[in-house]
Amino acid sequence: MTWSEMQPLLLQACVDTLYMVGWATAVAALGGLPLGVLLVLTDRGGMLRNGPVNRVVGALVNVGRSLPFVILLVALIPFTRLVVGTFIGPTAAIVPLAVGAVPFFARLVETALREVDRGLVEAAQAMGGGTGTVVCKVLLPQALPSLVAGLTTTVIVLIGYSAMAGVVGAGGLGDLAHTYGYQRFETALMLVTVAILIVLVTLVQLVGDAAVRLLARRERGVR
Repeated sequence: MTWSEMQPLLLQACVDTLYMVGWATAVAALGGLPLGVLLVLTDRGGMLRNGPVNRVVGALVNVGRSLPFVILLVALIPFTRLVVGTFIGPTAAIVPLAVGAVPFFARLVETALREVDRGLVEAAQAMGGGTGTVVCKVLLPQALPSLVAGLTTTVIVLIGYSAMAGVVGAGGLGDLAHTYGYQRFETALMLVTVAILIVLVTLVQLVGDAAVRLLARRERGVR
C-alpha cells in the first residue's frame, strides 16, 4: 500500500479516535467528578458521613474498575444497542468507553480531594461554609492540579481503550491496525498507526503536565 493510499485511511482513523476519546472523556469528567466528591463527603470524617451510601458507591466504582475493558465492551452490547441503536462504529464505542472511564476517574478524583489540607476545610466550616461552599470554594480549587493530572491519565487510558474497541469494529486507529495491518499484512500501515498512537499519548501527557505546572504556580502565587 502506497502512502497516498494510506493517507485518507489514517486521517479518518485519527478523526474517529479523537471523536471517541473526546466524548468519552467529557462523560467521564461529568460522571466521575461528582462520584469522587460523593465518596469523600460520605466517608468517615466527611461532611455528609453516610456509611451505607459510601460502601454502595465504593463497591460500584470498584466493580467498574476491576472489569477488563474487553469484557466490559462485550457485556455492554445490549445496553449500547439500546442507547445508540447499534454496537458497531465510533458512536457506539463511546458508551463502553465512558462506562469504563467514569469509575476510573472517580477514584482519581477521590485521591486528589483527600490530598487537600484538612485545616482549610475546617477553616471554611468555621466561617459558616456549608457543604456546597466547601466543595466549590476549597476542595475543588485546591485539588485542581491533581484533578487535571488525573484527567490526563484518564485520556491516555481512553486512547488505549479506543484501540482495543477498534478490534471489534468500533473504528479508529485500532480498527485500522487490525483490519489492514494485521489481517491484510500491511506492516507499514501497522507501524504508522503505532507511531500515531505514541505521538497522541505523548502530546496529551505534555499538555497535561504543562497545565498542572501552570495551575501549581498560580496556586503558589495566590498563597
